[in-house]
Amino acid sequence: ANGRRRYSYWRPIDPATGAGGCYAALPTAECDELQSSGRITLGEPVVDPNRTTYRVRTAARVPQASARPAVAPERRRVA
Repeated sequence: ANGRRRYSYWRPIDPATGAGGCYAALPTAECDELQSSGRITLGEPVVDPNRTTYRVRTAARVPQASARPAVAPERRRVA
């Protein structure tokens, strides 16, 4: 409750460059925005004496309203 939020992920080693094999931190403000907008969710907490860790998951996507009308426009027959 009194701690700071820190988002990070494991960056696997890139075989082409050899870089990676470490945790990479994400900007806290950006991840807080993703959570508040419902794009990510936090899983069950794993608590140890030094920190609480949550698995972050992508939230289920809600279909956005289409800009096109739901009904096809009327077609006229040319005789």
